[in-house]
Amino acid sequence: MEDRKKDHIELAFASQTLVADMDRRFMYEPMLSPHPLDAIPETDFLGKKIRLPMWVSSMTGGTRLAGTINRNLARACREFGMGMGLGSCRIILEDDTYFEDFNMRDIIGDDLPLYANLGINQLENILLEKKTVRLTELVHKLRADGLIIHVNPLQEWFQPEGDRLQRPAMASMEELLDQVSFPVIAKEVGQGMGVESLRALLRLPLAAIEFGAFGGTNFARVELLRNKDQSVELFEPLSYVGHDAAQMVDMINHIVEEEGDGLRCRQLIVSGGIRSFLDGYYLIRRSKLPAIYGQASAFLKHAREDYDQLRQFVAEQIKGLQMAYAFLRVRT
Repeated sequence: MEDRKKDHIELAFASQTLVADMDRRFMYEPMLSPHPLDAIPETDFLGKKIRLPMWVSSMTGGTRLAGTINRNLARACREFGMGMGLGSCRIILEDDTYFEDFNMRDIIGDDLPLYANLGINQLENILLEKKTVRLTELVHKLRADGLIIHVNPLQEWFQPEGDRLQRPAMASMEELLDQVSFPVIAKEVGQGMGVESLRALLRLPLAAIEFGAFGGTNFARVELLRNKDQSVELFEPLSYVGHDAAQMVDMINHIVEEEGDGLRCRQLIVSGGIRSFLDGYYLIRRSKLPAIYGQASAFLKHAREDYDQLRQFVAEQIKGLQMAYAFLRVRT
């Protein structure tokens, strides 16, 4: 006790806070709950139960590190009860050389969501070639629950090897949903989506929408910096357009108020710029639709080598979420 009191004295001045630094998103309610001892309540999501309201968002695939990263992430999902989106599976559509880097079902288990992933340009080409069966084969051989389609026109435009869309992404999404029986998720990759794109997607029978909002890794900017043929100074402003996760939650809440039960997509993965468990907790509690939050780069940072490092990261997120659920209420 003496040591503790000495610490208090020595650290009192170093721990001063300013009112300007206060997190104004929450009401802090210290009188209503004990310290949390139990796990966070299970969530029904994508037809399965997850033990954490967290999603491992899709990351890159087909590199030397992809297998290690995916295995670590799938192992963490199984241990802690999270869902997972694989990185782009384009590389294994016709060639199984890298298949084991994506073959995660035995690791994650059968009771948690696992989704394959392809880009909107690959989808458009497959539909134009009338080869939708390839998508079904991809989902089946990965034993995935469904398919994520990532929509990335800015990234493709700036990418030196990029493809060009021949029609609006919505046309391909609608045609896909008419032709397949497995669940489909639509996501962006770092810019987010505006209100009319969200409204159109919410009217489709999608399993979920993942934000991929502005504020995290910006793949349009990544490709702009890679592309030596583009003028970075000229085109850089385009990489800064988009919508952050809070804006997208507000837009969807407004659409829900307007259209209510007429919307067919009823689940969200809030991702893009989620820096901490508090960001995730705030946004999913604010959403009028059932939502979990997703992270990519935060998981990637800890998943590249030692599993214990990733395990510690997720365990600390759980502790933070438990405290948030116990003592914080989102301001309206």
